[in-house]
Amino acid sequence: MADSILLAIAGPRATITLNDPDKHNRLDPAGLADLRRAVEAVDANPEVRVTVITGAGEKTFCSGYDLGAISSDSKAADRPASDDGFEQVMDRIEAMRMPTIAALNGGVYGGATDLALACDFRLGVRGMRFFMPAARFGLHYYPGGLRRYTQKVGPSFAKRAFLLSEDFDDEALLRIGYIDWLVDRAEFAARIDALATRLAGLAPLSMVNMKRAIEQYAQADPDVASIRANIRACAGSDDLREGLAALRERRPPRFRGA
Repeated sequence: MADSILLAIAGPRATITLNDPDKHNRLDPAGLADLRRAVEAVDANPEVRVTVITGAGEKTFCSGYDLGAISSDSKAADRPASDDGFEQVMDRIEAMRMPTIAALNGGVYGGATDLALACDFRLGVRGMRFFMPAARFGLHYYPGGLRRYTQKVGPSFAKRAFLLSEDFDDEALLRIGYIDWLVDRAEFAARIDALATRLAGLAPLSMVNMKRAIEQYAQADPDVASIRANIRACAGSDDLREGLAALRERRPPRFRGA
């Protein structure tokens, strides 16, 4: 496993750490591929009964996907999806057989907000913050992430996050239900250990199957083909090109809706 993604297995617990704190544990294409390999290795290990995903350092859990790797090309949305694509890796985490805990050691931004939702439980640390900047630069988010936001937290929160691009503090995230628990940093490691130990000690077969059943009951049936058509339109838009250029040039974007 590359240094940017660390995998440790201790008895029934696996811990995957996003390990690039100097870049706020940002995920680039290589890091995504390493993350998927870590997930596959854990899921193939019958001894593992719980997986913790966390970030290195005390400032940021993950700042999301490397914006420099986002293509402003409508044809990119039509190409066959790679197993290492962002949406595919998040879906793979969600599909892990054992319970998963997102141990949010700091701020959660961009695609990392969906990485946390792909896990079964989210433990936050006081002082953490959240924002989803997709609308700030014209990006249409992928179906799997929109589903998780709507299904696991609710349509109102999804609209505040995506349409308003609203920032949320730790207490708001707890109140809304994005995180399940919020603790002081001094308690953070011990709480992770307690949760992981509890999950590892319960009956694995029933937990695996109940996890699958709960996810199936929660599924909606959206028009994914229509959503992907809109993604293609946004991916080739002048707005996305302008939004990415404005980010690079550190200026306000001038969107035209086309």
